[in-house]
Amino acid sequence: MDALDKIYYDELTWPEINQAVQARKVLLLPIGSTEQHGHHLPLDVDNFLARSVCVAAARKAPRELLVMPTIPYGYNEHALDFPGTIHVTYHHFIEYCLDVCKSAAYAGFDRIILVDGHGSNEHLCEFIARRATLETHALVASTLWVNLAAEAFEAVRESPTGGAAHACELETSAYLYLDASRVQMEHARDHYGGAAGRQGSPFLSVDITRGWGPVKLVQWTSSATPTGVSGAPTLATREKGRILIETAADNLVAFAREFRAMEKGQRVDHRVVRPELPQLPLLD
Repeated sequence: MDALDKIYYDELTWPEINQAVQARKVLLLPIGSTEQHGHHLPLDVDNFLARSVCVAAARKAPRELLVMPTIPYGYNEHALDFPGTIHVTYHHFIEYCLDVCKSAAYAGFDRIILVDGHGSNEHLCEFIARRATLETHALVASTLWVNLAAEAFEAVRESPTGGAAHACELETSAYLYLDASRVQMEHARDHYGGAAGRQGSPFLSVDITRGWGPVKLVQWTSSATPTGVSGAPTLATREKGRILIETAADNLVAFAREFRAMEKGQRVDHRVVRPELPQLPLLD
């Protein structure tokens, strides 16, 4: 196989990495979490779904995309009462992921997309991408993978607001499509409300594709849902999952092509005076 047809970063030799850099491949970095997803889904949901979208996209455009190994742990303190959940504090998470991005930029890659699978990582990934862009030569973008398929899911969903929040209609459908053998649908139970939403509240609501209510509150997950579920997994179907994964992959390819073609603007310092203090890292 030609090295440029390979889609997995860690399966390349270092000379093949150089070829990928010269071909200006866009890196896809899946970032997820290892956490509880109710009684019916395994702990790897966020990792498996984020990586699967990246792989599906790379298979559609193998000479343009390269999938990095998944970062499997995320910010998860609120769910620690459920066995199996792994939590990484936000400052460690940010610095670790930033180091990964900087290493990829140091290797010569100048376009990197963080593909997040865990809602509590979303704003942290945005910050990581921003810092990596400001602190390296590369442009680094971030997305929660479901944002790439939100409109498509809204067209087929059956649950009301709150039905797609965690281990829900959306995530369960995607997992059913990718590997139904690991989904224990006989144990799926619906529950509306969770760590970041309250059923019936006009203020405290959260839904993956419909967003947050006007007020945000995140409490211990165990105090708000008996199983860890927030949503309606019993409404999940394999066909909904197919639509989700394929749409997300198509949109990821489309954005990667736009991103790859983007010209990076040149920084212009408009200050009349450049004071000696404070000295900001890598800015002055």
